[in-house]
Amino acid sequence: GITARYEYDFGDDWQHLITFEEELPRQGEGMYPRCIDGRRHCPPEDIGGAGGYAEILRAMANPRHKEHESYMMWWGGPFDPEEFDPARVRFRDPVYPERFIGDYW
Repeated sequence: GITARYEYDFGDDWQHLITFEEELPRQGEGMYPRCIDGRRHCPPEDIGGAGGYAEILRAMANPRHKEHESYMMWWGGPFDPEEFDPARVRFRDPVYPERFIGDYW
């Protein structure tokens, strides 16, 4: 497959690798492109990069951690870093980059 690397949030310096493994034939109606699989949940916004993310994961996994309750309230419940939902992946429209494919306005 083809792998693309991009940096998200220059302040936190998140490096993403996306591998395009294959192109499948279009099936019926629907929005394309479409993500059908992946791994791991995106880190929450503005958490201070990899170090902040590691600290939040430690706190949320340990009910005795002094920040456990506040992070749980901030996130709205448990955070599973292994979760991945392909339906939540959005693609920018190449003609109108301010729009995302799948947005209707």
